[in-house]
Amino acid sequence: MDPSEVEFLAEKEMLKIIPNFSLDKIYLIGGDLGPFNPGLPVDVPVWLALNLKQRQKCRIVPPEWMDVEKLEEMRELERKEDTFTPVPSPYYMELTKLLLNHASDNIPKADEIRTLVKDIWDTRIAKLRLSADSFISQQEAHAKLDNLTLMEINTIRSFLLDSLNCMFKLRSNLQPGSSKGQFVDY
Repeated sequence: MDPSEVEFLAEKEMLKIIPNFSLDKIYLIGGDLGPFNPGLPVDVPVWLALNLKQRQKCRIVPPEWMDVEKLEEMRELERKEDTFTPVPSPYYMELTKLLLNHASDNIPKADEIRTLVKDIWDTRIAKLRLSADSFISQQEAHAKLDNLTLMEINTIRSFLLDSLNCMFKLRSNLQPGSSKGQFVDY
């Protein structure tokens, strides 16, 4: 799965918008949305919120977790803990990128939020690299990936797969009865 596919999945998350138009309930395969009344909040998927925002048909209400104080607490907790702490959304990085790129005028303190989310991301990726290094150096066979997001796993995936494949090749050549020099690529 590449980052664009993860972003596609993130666009299915629900957001609150405040429309400036009237429209009855719309019936989509993924579920019913609306009714839309000016000034009354309604939950819609991110893809629709961004589309309506680009057409100047609504104002996006930022998610509850997209607040400077909450993100500062999350950053400090992430820095203190050795393990990965729970994130407010499984797509926090993708949602932040999408909302700040397309609706930053609806997000108070957008620049601070961008910096805080980047700090959280950098801290989590550094932890992930340390964990992967420890995992490989200890020659483990499995790992527990609690509280990691899809994008974070996707970031380290190719490195881990290549490393595990090399470890498998090395182990299979060291075992008695194995034919040396013949690698099987799985």
